[in-house]
Amino acid sequence: MKKVNSIPTIGTWGEDIFPQLSWFKSDNLKRANVMVVGCGALGNEVLKNLTLFGAGHLVIVDFDTVEASNLTRSILFRENDAKSCREKSIVAAERIKEINSSIKVLPITGNICHDIGLGLLRRMNVVIGCLDNRWARYCLNRLCMRAGIPWVDGGIDGLEGTARVFSPGKNCYACNLGPEALKDLSYRLSCSSVIRKNEEAKRVPTTPIIASIIGAVEAQEAVKLLHPDELENGELTSLCGKMFYYDGQHPVSRIMDFAGYDDDCPVHEMWTPIRKCDISINWTIGKTLDYLSELFECKELEILFTNHCFVDYLITRKDEQKIPVMLPDYAVGEFIEGNPSLSHLPFHAFYQHEIKCIGNGFPYKEITLKEAGFPNWDVLHVRTAGGNHFVELVDQYNYSEVIF
Repeated sequence: MKKVNSIPTIGTWGEDIFPQLSWFKSDNLKRANVMVVGCGALGNEVLKNLTLFGAGHLVIVDFDTVEASNLTRSILFRENDAKSCREKSIVAAERIKEINSSIKVLPITGNICHDIGLGLLRRMNVVIGCLDNRWARYCLNRLCMRAGIPWVDGGIDGLEGTARVFSPGKNCYACNLGPEALKDLSYRLSCSSVIRKNEEAKRVPTTPIIASIIGAVEAQEAVKLLHPDELENGELTSLCGKMFYYDGQHPVSRIMDFAGYDDDCPVHEMWTPIRKCDISINWTIGKTLDYLSELFECKELEILFTNHCFVDYLITRKDEQKIPVMLPDYAVGEFIEGNPSLSHLPFHAFYQHEIKCIGNGFPYKEITLKEAGFPNWDVLHVRTAGGNHFVELVDQYNYSEVIF
């Protein structure tokens, strides 16, 4: 009689294999909340690795869409994604769910510099940066330090790549920047802009190989950070305070000391304690001020713009024409470019009138917190005569129900 082989029952993701792997605990990964910022070549590799590791909850942040130039080094993207200009975060979320259907994933199309509320980020166990410019890294570092969350940084260029770990109280990205690097923070190019500039110069900015190498190191370091006991007893060693450098041209790799933590640096100030409240981004400024006055039992208080400022109008330098704007400062460039009467003028042709805090004298109390530039689930920095307070807004979009 012919023997019929039985079909094995498929269990939950990796349950039969992970116990055989000695260096990480699968339960730590299942419970973890991990945010990956950037869905380019590095982000693709990091997300792929975390998915194969069995990470339980992922938040994916990217503001860009898939382009044809992404396809040579981004394993999660397809030709149709580029033709349809689909959002990178959503495409990546779909593809990793195909790999591991048990994973919970929250894709967010937004910019880490101003679209991600601290209330969401502070619920992460670790954040991984797959970014292409110093300004975005600076902003991510500022958020992670405020939330008390460690983050892993990776960077690639040609055949070279680096990976680092930054942790509150130990190592700060901003403290490691020199004068020239701080000057470069003014250059805020998107990934697509970087690619186009390199293509115009007849060169490719990176390759899938270097992205695989650095992405693997980033994912590995993130998994280590999810094992605090093993790091404490020396069973595992983190890259915190060091930098992994790889040059594939020769090839060579090395680890260098890369630690900086200035006690007086305002960027790594931790916001604590954070108090939850009923305020949402759809509340008006006036309603918010009234609520906070009652909450803190004081009539005089200020809400500080800590990530941006509010621009109510521009003045042209040539004829002093006043142009109403009513937008956060990060949206002013797009406002000018989208206005036919202004788009032909360079940015330096305008004076920008900025408001850096909201108090009882704020003249636009009818606008909402969202219109003023505060993202969903953000934390407000409130200053009163009694000191500084940190107030978490409600999760208006129910992110917590999707991911946690």
